[in-house]
Amino acid sequence: MSKITKPASIDDASVNILKASFAGELIRPGDTGYEEYRKVWNGSIDRRPGLIARCTAVADVLAAVRFAREHELLTAVRGGGHSFPGFSVCDAGIVIDLSPMKRIRVDPEARTVRAQAGVLLGELDHETQAFGLAVPAGIVTHTGIAGLTLGGGTGWIMRKYGLTIDNLRSVDLVTANGEFITANDKENPGLFWGVRGGGGNFGIVTEFEYRLNPLGPQVMAGPVFWPMDEASRVLHFYRDWITDCPDELMTLVVQRKAPALPLVPPELVGKHVISVVACYAGPVKDGEKLMQPLKSFGSPILDLCMPKPFVVHQGTFDPSFRHGWWYYVRSCDVAELNDDIIDIMVEYGKRIVSPITSMALWQMGGAVARVDESETAFNGRSAGFTFNINGNSESTKGFGEERTWVRDYWSALKPYHTSVYMNFLMEEGEDRIRQAYGAEKYDRLKALKREYDPTNFFRLNQNIAPD
Repeated sequence: MSKITKPASIDDASVNILKASFAGELIRPGDTGYEEYRKVWNGSIDRRPGLIARCTAVADVLAAVRFAREHELLTAVRGGGHSFPGFSVCDAGIVIDLSPMKRIRVDPEARTVRAQAGVLLGELDHETQAFGLAVPAGIVTHTGIAGLTLGGGTGWIMRKYGLTIDNLRSVDLVTANGEFITANDKENPGLFWGVRGGGGNFGIVTEFEYRLNPLGPQVMAGPVFWPMDEASRVLHFYRDWITDCPDELMTLVVQRKAPALPLVPPELVGKHVISVVACYAGPVKDGEKLMQPLKSFGSPILDLCMPKPFVVHQGTFDPSFRHGWWYYVRSCDVAELNDDIIDIMVEYGKRIVSPITSMALWQMGGAVARVDESETAFNGRSAGFTFNINGNSESTKGFGEERTWVRDYWSALKPYHTSVYMNFLMEEGEDRIRQAYGAEKYDRLKALKREYDPTNFFRLNQNIAPD
């Protein structure tokens, strides 16, 4: 068990000593920028760290880790700040903030890219799509690459090219002892296995190297909407339509109220809708042919599935997950979309109250399922679908009711739960984490934790305790 059991005070003299070896900003309560930099994406998280260390390079990360260890500080690590449970910030301790570390270097001939830990998905896509290349990563552009990658990394082109971790070639990492190491298939291969799905348990990754894949820049993609009253028919059609579909096709089913966005007709705003959002990672003309049955099923009330730049499609959900809104999520994987699950979806879709609450059902399979389960710490490659049930509000008003809806929806699905995606967990306890990884992987991860972080210095995460 870690000796760092309580928040420690951070005196001015100690911070002044740190400044001598720190090139970035050191921000304390009352300083300019403190209120801005302590905030994270999930507005329901309200914590006040004693020090925010905004790192500009690896040397800053090394200095911050050594400082935190010396002063026995509770330590949070922030990349994009998108952690649902708010692990990116803490009370009283130190936040090691990587968000200023933005360097991206694309090698189009080798089809690789190196990106620092403060890079966001949209920033990575901007650089790689200039060469018609992409890393499979996420669906919201203001998500950080670091947390997304370390948890596994699901996204629009994963069925064609695999998870983000399946395209990860190497990481540079600062350990709990303040050492700088590299992990890949040849150097520290055990650690490399662990960071591919084991989250931030083993150190602070400062830079990632990914394999790049050909994509776009134009893709056939976007949502098709129907009234929620049509949900049962749509879901039964959808289940048949995606059976034996090519790897190039990736889809999400979304339940929500139609948002107030420029492309949504005013008369639809606030109406309960179900949509199938698709992306075809191949030639546009092939995608158009494949998606025609979807676009013509029943009587869609809005069809935004069309050829568009991939970077535009990547931003589709950005307006629905804004910084500062209050978010609560529960998630589970299921093996198939059976009739009982469809009935549950129909029932709970009609119960949505908040205009920004939503449920997203992720289609899995394809290249994700063809990687052997033992190759990475990520668990759940055989899942058929992943439920991401979001109960959201713009502030505290109504948030309790949204959480109740999420928990009830999730509980109704419980007989069909298989695995769970770690990046979609709240703070749900050790048993839930153990269940998510399975006994064999969990024991292997604990052994790695004892090797690289025996005092559990990095514990603000989906924590795998060393003892």
